[in-house]
Amino acid sequence: MKVNPFASKFFLITGVVLLLAGCSLLPKEEEALKPPLVKPVKENFELYEVKKGNITKKATFMGTFKSSQTSNYYFKESDHRLAALRVKLGDVVKPGDVLVELEKGDLETRIALQKLNLEKAQIASVQTRQVDPDQALTLRLKDIDIEAAKLQLTSLQAQLDKTKLVAESSGIVTFITDAQQGSVVDAFNTLVVLSDPEHLELSYEATDIGTLTGIEVGMNVEVKLAKSGSTVQGKVLRTPSSTPPTDNKAQAERNAKTIIIGVPLGTEGAEIGASGDMTIVVEQRENVIVIPRKGLRTYLGRDYVQVLNGESRKEIDVEKGLVTSTEVEIRSGLKEGQNVILEN
Repeated sequence: MKVNPFASKFFLITGVVLLLAGCSLLPKEEEALKPPLVKPVKENFELYEVKKGNITKKATFMGTFKSSQTSNYYFKESDHRLAALRVKLGDVVKPGDVLVELEKGDLETRIALQKLNLEKAQIASVQTRQVDPDQALTLRLKDIDIEAAKLQLTSLQAQLDKTKLVAESSGIVTFITDAQQGSVVDAFNTLVVLSDPEHLELSYEATDIGTLTGIEVGMNVEVKLAKSGSTVQGKVLRTPSSTPPTDNKAQAERNAKTIIIGVPLGTEGAEIGASGDMTIVVEQRENVIVIPRKGLRTYLGRDYVQVLNGESRKEIDVEKGLVTSTEVEIRSGLKEGQNVILEN
């Protein structure tokens, strides 16, 4: 069958028209919205203008007053039993007061009997001299009896004296043993400590020895007394490095973390057991670059700051010097007038 070429063209044109007509019936696509333009937010910095100033490193502690003159009381012989403690903590004693007593056994009875023996010897001597004053040998024997009785009495009295610890000076009891009545007392074991309340010093025992770094003997100390509220000037008398060595391990450990501050004699409000705040100027720099502590940044051992450069940040390596809790000295890397960005 022969196809008419005009008919073919007619059907082709008709199909194209119908296709275009169908497309015109579809919903028209909406044009995509353009994203809104966002203005960049300007970053706000907390700034510090670099300038020179003074920086002071201070150490502040709270210490306790104790006597600088103390006396330890102990017995020099062992194997005796404790009879009684005649004082208690805080007692004020005067010379001659009995502090501690040991069990005396029958010493007092023996002393009383020996006094009678001495008296008998003395009476016998008198009688002999009255009856036969020319018997030199007999009189000498009587004198020997008297001397022997006196020696025995003196020995017994010395033994009795050794059963007591007697205060040799005035003071306050600041330590007393916890040994109980009847317990055996060891020789040279301190039972009572008397402290002179007139000669006082301020003592501080650190929990972290690092806090005492830089403190040296002779440094000035400002001491504020808790009881009176007054402030006095003191001096560092002893530091861990200036303490003399000792074989007492416990004492050596205390000395390694203790500083002693001297205060004027008769300071108002200073008494044994009272507290006082001490402030020590450890180190000071004048006319140096100083910035706030929060301006210094550290990362992996690197010390640096961020400064404002136009509207952006710039990092600068610095060398720090004296550092306090709020400030830091900058030895190199910064100059006056620069603006350091502080950490929030």
